[in-house]
Amino acid sequence: MKLRPAFVAELAVNLLLPWVAYRLAEPHWGEVGGLVASAIPPLLWSIVELVRFRRVDALSSVILLGIVLSLLAVAFGGSPRVLLMRECLASGAIGVTFLLSLLAKRPLVFYLTRATVARETREGVARLERLWDENPSFVSAMRLLTIVWGGGLCVDSVVRTWLAAIWPVERFLVMSPIIGYGVFGGLMAWTLWYRTRMRRIHGTHGLLGDASTLSVD
Repeated sequence: MKLRPAFVAELAVNLLLPWVAYRLAEPHWGEVGGLVASAIPPLLWSIVELVRFRRVDALSSVILLGIVLSLLAVAFGGSPRVLLMRECLASGAIGVTFLLSLLAKRPLVFYLTRATVARETREGVARLERLWDENPSFVSAMRLLTIVWGGGLCVDSVVRTWLAAIWPVERFLVMSPIIGYGVFGGLMAWTLWYRTRMRRIHGTHGLLGDASTLSVD
């Protein structure tokens, strides 16, 4: 697989630039100011992506929610450690939302899949609805996907929150995005494998978008 320039740019914005912004701002405005500055590059990137494509992908959703939480923490006098946990808490909040959706008639993964399919073909949406109504195995698969994503995001949140509490600020700023991308990469890889399995068993070819296309319109 070739690395696309847009993906390389995304990695730079979310992995490198937050650390650079922190290093430049911390001597002048302290740890809190540095951490707020570190949120600016991914925030600007997410805004640009939203304007260009009119959607926010799964990873950007976590980053945006984390930035909102960090701004709220600053407004209420949050400590540097609380600011460090912004994406950890956002990841956990989204994970809990996935798991709670299992209590609803249809889990969150089903609606994310339907939104992706709706952008591609109307026939796919109707077929997806029929699969949900007529194929219990497909329903179980949707619920399993929801459990795996919800559980994975919650585990990511717990681990990174713990690291934020014990690691030096600068080390966490460097390592946290790498861990986050690793978790997302693992979840996407598992989803791609499971999607292939579902296509073969349930005939869902063309209905389950790539894991990277999970989005919020």
